[in-house]
Amino acid sequence: MPEPRLAIVRAPLSIEDLTASVAADALARGGEGTGAFASFLGVVRATHQGRAVQHLDYEAFEPLALKVFTRIEQEIAEHWPAATLGLAHRVGRLRVGEASVAIVVATPHRAQAFQACRYAIERVKQIAPVWKHEFFAGGEAWVEGAVADPEDEAARKTALATACA
Repeated sequence: MPEPRLAIVRAPLSIEDLTASVAADALARGGEGTGAFASFLGVVRATHQGRAVQHLDYEAFEPLALKVFTRIEQEIAEHWPAATLGLAHRVGRLRVGEASVAIVVATPHRAQAFQACRYAIERVKQIAPVWKHEFFAGGEAWVEGAVADPEDEAARKTALATACA
């Protein structure tokens, strides 16, 4: 059984599993068919603001996060109607090099796939209720997460402009 396309997970992320789930759903949709997949895998960096990162703890309000992921999927459908989105964010403790977020978009054409994938990560950063607690040599800090109101049309337009630049 394919993994859910929109998910908050504790287990390590697999771009291959998410791609398989998106491919199955895109095939079931029919239409023009899939000619392109674009993916994004966000990983924990070794440094942040000049500090050596030891690990990150991610937290999310899962019911709201899934609602936001569905909203992002709907927004993508408005601009790229043939797109199929897969979006998974990991929570819990992550070490340097581990994936925190995976996005896969299938579309009929490559430009649409790249644009929709970029749009998805821009909107996650803007509106998803996911928070990052960073632990580094000599201290710890919460890193500001989503700050935009999902209804903020200006933020949505900024994400779209960035994705289509």
